[in-house]
Amino acid sequence: MNRLAPLALFALAIIMTIVGWWLLAPEGGESVVVYVSHDEVFSEPILKDFEKETGIEVRAVYDTEETKSAGAMNRLIAEKSNPQADVYWANEPIRAEVLRQQKIAAPYLSPNAAGIPESFRDPLGYWTGFAARARVLIVRQDVDPKPTSIFSYLDPQWRGKAVIANPLFGTTTDEIAALFVLLGDEDARSFMETMRDNDVKTAPSNGDSADLVSRGQFAFSLVDSDDAVSRMSRHERAIMVYPDQGADEIGSLIVPNAAVLIAGAPHPDAARKLIDYLLSVETERKLAFSDAAQIPLHSGVKTPPGVKPIEAIKTMAVDYAAVATKLQEIQPYLKNWAATR
Repeated sequence: MNRLAPLALFALAIIMTIVGWWLLAPEGGESVVVYVSHDEVFSEPILKDFEKETGIEVRAVYDTEETKSAGAMNRLIAEKSNPQADVYWANEPIRAEVLRQQKIAAPYLSPNAAGIPESFRDPLGYWTGFAARARVLIVRQDVDPKPTSIFSYLDPQWRGKAVIANPLFGTTTDEIAALFVLLGDEDARSFMETMRDNDVKTAPSNGDSADLVSRGQFAFSLVDSDDAVSRMSRHERAIMVYPDQGADEIGSLIVPNAAVLIAGAPHPDAARKLIDYLLSVETERKLAFSDAAQIPLHSGVKTPPGVKPIEAIKTMAVDYAAVATKLQEIQPYLKNWAATR
């Protein structure tokens, strides 16, 4: 018999034992899969920091700008019977609420949710908001007088001079769904039809519409506050207006990021640790003072320059669950509206 055979068998036994230990080891502390609709340039550094601090490998799948929010949500819905993701980092809460309604989210009350206002989180922990943006008007500097309301889209003086992001995607969909809830279907449809009659142009995304304004091609657009801040920081020809701040006006829609634990997550322990990290004061501080210029929801976290603290903004009073239900209901109408632009 070959004298090396016993050594080879011994080595093989050791290898098989190690492999067995690896196969039987709990997956929770090793890796976490997160689907992300927040901009990759801002979310990736946060996820890298989480990896460094915890040793948990993060495998991230990012949305594109054009399908922002809708792409990741649709993928999660398609995978409902065989979940691949552990966490959804949504860039707004409406589609997080859709996942709750479709039983794709699981409840998790993170200890770091305690400092976040109840209006920005699901009471049972199916999603928790953090690091918000306001829906604002980006207005060309030389425009006078400047629009101060989303209803300025209907004013004949702005005919052909205003632009809005495609309402089928991202936070623009949220805003339109919120209007349907606040105004009722009839008045909200009238708003949309009057926008079309007033020759309001559409752009593929918030970023595109902000660029069209800052480059002087349009007078204003409805975008997220980070879109406006980024153009202002580059000294482009635009300013930011918080819309509808008067006593009898509807206020600015606030769209926090949202952290969601996926039902049947393959790595639930690591998923909870990631959610805790996302909801931390330190993560809000990082997002506030990155180029994302997010609005902290924890009290005591400083607000970035040029951005109002959440307490200083008249916010739109919305039921995110009702908006999520309405968002799904009006999809056929929005597709038809967009097709006729």
